[in-house]
Amino acid sequence: MMIQTAIFIDAGFLLSLGGHRVAGTTLRSAFITHYESLVRGIVQTVKRNTGLNNLRVYWYDASKDGLFTEHHKRIGLVPGVKVRLGRISYNGEQKGVDLRLALDLVGVARNRSASIAYLVSGDDDLAEAVEEAQDLGMKVVLLGVAKPDSRLGVASVAEHLALTADYIETIPDQLLDSAFTQVLEWDKNHSEKTTLIAKSPAEPISEPGLKPIVPTPSVMAHRSAAKSLTETETEVVYSSGRNNSGYQGAAAYEQKELSAAEEIGAKVAESWLASTTQSDVVELIADKPQLPPEIDRTLLKDCAQVLGEWKTDQQIIRRTLRGAFWEYLDKIM
Repeated sequence: MMIQTAIFIDAGFLLSLGGHRVAGTTLRSAFITHYESLVRGIVQTVKRNTGLNNLRVYWYDASKDGLFTEHHKRIGLVPGVKVRLGRISYNGEQKGVDLRLALDLVGVARNRSASIAYLVSGDDDLAEAVEEAQDLGMKVVLLGVAKPDSRLGVASVAEHLALTADYIETIPDQLLDSAFTQVLEWDKNHSEKTTLIAKSPAEPISEPGLKPIVPTPSVMAHRSAAKSLTETETEVVYSSGRNNSGYQGAAAYEQKELSAAEEIGAKVAESWLASTTQSDVVELIADKPQLPPEIDRTLLKDCAQVLGEWKTDQQIIRRTLRGAFWEYLDKIM
């Protein structure tokens, strides 16, 4: 077996943690990733920890139809990086990413191409592939993002995967802080302009430079139905900040978690509104109270960073997240 390392990176996992660290949200439009310095820094960290050369960095992400986007091409041109793409399903979920990673991990072990694999992921589904690679003689190390208050010491890693790996190391905080940059700050003027479209169609948009957008009858019908639904289900949809929230009598720790979920929902709404367009607002309102998959996925990922995966799976937490997102928009519309 070649005495060298190989690095396997789940891009969705790494970018979510890095972006949340600098921008407070996993919404990719809220931060810039400096891919070359990030990859180079991870390779240098692994070499410093092992003293070994690295075979290759495998970078796993998803895209529409599994096709290379411009940013995937940029990553693929970084020396020593192999980009492997899964697909994004109709509802915005990644498909095939874990399978590609698992096959490559076992393949490198079977071909005896590397003696140590560094895995940047937290997905429990990879545990079996890790065990098979170990049975073939490879050592597998989890490389995560430090989270001192976590029992494992790292963020968003499944316990089963952590127990399966040989040991856990962390990416230096300095590397993460330099490789991710927050680019969005809430702009009141921008937010006011983007929400003008939510006003009555009888009200002209007089802001200079803004092109009026007249909602279609279909959009108005959706908007009317959504408004009626929201008005009749206010106490269910909205969060515990209301006087008659339905959560009275809950334990103190539950109230704290619900408050955290409210803050997360509002933060995602703020970040989204800072970069959105009028047409995006029209589409969002037309589908109210349903959220686009990207926004809903961001809410759940951000919540998992703060409360953990198990708490995020609770329906009361999910309702609070989504309700807080809409409540933030309602306040400024």
